[in-house]
Amino acid sequence: MGFSIADFHWTREPANCLLADGRVEMVTKPHTDLWQRTYYHFRNDNAPVLQMETEEEFFSFVVKTDFAGSRHRFDQCGVVVYLDSENWLKGSIEYENGQFQHLGSVVTNHGWSDWATTEIDASITSMWYRLSRRGFDYCIECSEDGERFRQMRVCHLWEGGGPIRFGLYACSPEDSSFKAVFTHMALLPCQWPAHNGQAPDGDISLSLDEPSFHGDM
Repeated sequence: MGFSIADFHWTREPANCLLADGRVEMVTKPHTDLWQRTYYHFRNDNAPVLQMETEEEFFSFVVKTDFAGSRHRFDQCGVVVYLDSENWLKGSIEYENGQFQHLGSVVTNHGWSDWATTEIDASITSMWYRLSRRGFDYCIECSEDGERFRQMRVCHLWEGGGPIRFGLYACSPEDSSFKAVFTHMALLPCQWPAHNGQAPDGDISLSLDEPSFHGDM
């Protein structure tokens, strides 16, 4: 599969942006976010999203994010699979205060969001992500050096089969704005190995064809 910045298209644009070979910059607008209903009871669907479309069922997308300017509560940037307002997933770091941030992920199925997080030091200003797909199932991983990735989340998107869109997002849910920088983007054969343990129930096949491709920016 070929891969270039020309393959990406905006769902919503940020306040300012730069798209160049190997680099994307987004300057967020205040009061932008992605969230649906759960716990907070509000519905926010106005975060800038830059994505490409694919029918490929097995792939991994890698990107490095830099967010040194993120210094206000809930400022965030990372990877996203945004299908529509009620079906999407995202992985990112959300700034909290001068001591810690939240490294986490949100999965939204049929209009209900959940949020899984862990606290990391507020001094961290960059993070790599690897988003992998296997059919309807997805894995988000993170890395501080781009070499050793750690699993953040395995999840299922009920509407996430067939053609999907995936890519980058950044937002500032409160009254703030910052510049998010995305570099070292690469599209790879699926780096999330097929499960080789307990057999699935029913007639689900353990053997799936995985075409080979490679692309990077």
